[in-house]
Order: sequence, then C-alpha cells, then structure tokens
Amino acid sequence: MTDTVHDIVDTAVAAGAFTTLVAAVTAAGLVDTLKGDGPFTVFAPTDGAFAALPAGTVEELVKPENKDKLTAILLLHVLPGKVMAADVTGQVMDAATAGGATVHVDGTDGVTVDGAKVVTADIACTNGVIHVIDAVLLPKG
Repeated sequence: MTDTVHDIVDTAVAAGAFTTLVAAVTAAGLVDTLKGDGPFTVFAPTDGAFAALPAGTVEELVKPENKDKLTAILLLHVLPGKVMAADVTGQVMDAATAGGATVHVDGTDGVTVDGAKVVTADIACTNGVIHVIDAVLLPKG
C-alpha cells in the first residue's frame, strides 16, 4: 500500500504535530491559499516551536483583530516554488517569502531558516513541500 500524498494543509493535519500551525493558518484565512495549486515551500514550526513563544503569544495572534499580523508571520514560513533540501545544501541565501519579506537560508551545516533548524526535510505534498522547523519565524525589526 502506498501512502497517499495530500496538499500542504491536509499533510500538516495528518501529521498531528502541527495543530497550532493549522489553527493559525485557519485563523489567518490562508487554508484555501495553501490548498491551492502552488507549488509552495512551507517551513512548518512544530507545536513545540509555538509553545516556546512567550506565554499568550499564540492566543493573542489568533484573535480576529490581529489577523494581519498573524498573516504576515505565517507568510514568512512560505516560499513560492518548490525548494528541496538538496537545492540549498552548501549554500547561503536570502529567499523571498510569499509575504514579500526575506528569510536567511543557510545550508552549510544542515539547513537553518532565520536561525530555525530544519529537523525534517522534504515532506512531499501534491502542491509543494514541507520542511519541519524547530522555531517560529518572526518579522525582523
């Protein structure tokens, strides 16, 4: 029996380790986007990464009045196109995110994105790829 490949959202839901990310994507209204054609590269923080944020941060961000801020944070985790780990191995680059900001990708010792370590790479989805990271990316400044 072969594993069925799902889109990015359904893959994250099925994994079970991204309940906070899925809730945040839902609150930001990005579910349809991330179920779209893509391809997208998503750096997916685990529930543990969200739990490491200061107390109350997630609860505050998912409030309707903070939707723009939440959306900006989530879009830091999305790159247009499909970027596999092998594409960045040995390289250092600043990549443009779906939200128009840039993230610093360092593939010289494993792979990090703005300092967050990729702990699981290359989870194939029908509309892109997920790389699991150990920290939530936040806007600079």
